[in-house]
Amino acid sequence: MPRCLWAVLKMVSCEGLAVRKPSISVIGRRSSTLSQCAAARLRIFSGESRRLRTFPGMPEVNTDNLDEKQVQLLAEMCILIDENDCKTGADSKKNCHLNSNIDKGLLHRAFSVFLFNSEEKLLLQQRSDAKITFPGCFTNTCCSHPLYTPSELEEQDAVGVRRAAQRRLEAELGIPQRQVPPEEMTYLTRIHYKAQSDGIWGEHEIDYILFMQKDVELSPDPNEIKSHCYVTKEELKDMLRRAKNGELEVTPWFSLIAETFLFKWWDNLQNLKQFMDHDKIHRM
Repeated sequence: MPRCLWAVLKMVSCEGLAVRKPSISVIGRRSSTLSQCAAARLRIFSGESRRLRTFPGMPEVNTDNLDEKQVQLLAEMCILIDENDCKTGADSKKNCHLNSNIDKGLLHRAFSVFLFNSEEKLLLQQRSDAKITFPGCFTNTCCSHPLYTPSELEEQDAVGVRRAAQRRLEAELGIPQRQVPPEEMTYLTRIHYKAQSDGIWGEHEIDYILFMQKDVELSPDPNEIKSHCYVTKEELKDMLRRAKNGELEVTPWFSLIAETFLFKWWDNLQNLKQFMDHDKIHRM
């Protein structure tokens, strides 16, 4: 095991992260009703208490105990979609990640980046403890959402999603945007999954899978990332075994992708075109 990974795992053990077991729901093919997406766009930040309100009639969500910078990001506008990934509107990151809204069918577009270096090692991050969903969990290089802006709404060749990935790679990991141009990212396929982080927050996404192989400069934002490390296939398999034993935590989407597709794709980094499928959405 490389020294950096050993240090990360030791740190996790020493800090005694509480083991949470996110519940992962199997997605069916039922259609979602998003006719109230405009009404769902209510965002109330009351001055001192930073309380936010979702659909009319829903209880308030108190964010006083959450990180201030992460709370500010809750106002970003995500892209609402139906189960076929067709745009239906926009809503706040906060509304998109409340379990009460997810249970009503609210679904948004997302992406997951898998960045490999020239030695074919995968860059992992451990999400910071400030994150609202899945804090302290290990995951793939970068996971986030395209925003409801003209440049990131563009769907031809998933260029909007790839631009969003470029933006977030810089925001989270400090990778200069010139080093991760969208045209160098390989868009493989999409997965549809749902998972609860806790009793309040969760995820319900159609996730675009983006691969890239390049040596890059890193300067992670500690508000976003607690630790990071490059790993080999065997080292990742060992981490996944440790996660099953409750020794560390892994995000549910990363676990699903690793268990179904990742290692097959990893074995073929120089020939990924054979795995490109832009028509199918894998329901997980």
